[in-house]
Amino acid sequence: MHARPAGILLTGKAELREATTPSEIPVVSRFLPLSRSPLAFFMIDLFAWIVLIVLAASTVAVVVFMAMLPGSIARQRHHPWTQAVTVAGWVTLFLGFALWPIVLIWAYVDWPAIPKSESVR
Repeated sequence: MHARPAGILLTGKAELREATTPSEIPVVSRFLPLSRSPLAFFMIDLFAWIVLIVLAASTVAVVVFMAMLPGSIARQRHHPWTQAVTVAGWVTLFLGFALWPIVLIWAYVDWPAIPKSESVR
């Protein structure tokens, strides 16, 4: 539904007439003349779409970063099961990050190395 111009009034008999005094012009139109223009609506819609796209992109970026974090930590710490930690980080992405803290702890666990002299023959 489009708003009518500020200077036009509708009377009870559905006839148009010009507003003759400033008091007949609606208050919003007197103080915000651009509030009813199509350009203003377009700019507000454009701003809303930009904000929505930025929020969606930043949400995706944070989720991907959190899914990659355990694998990159395991890789930096030379974890013996680096590939498993990486896969578990991505699997928790699809499970709603319910087990993500456990995978993150697993990436930090420092497994003791078996001494070479005591290796099984």
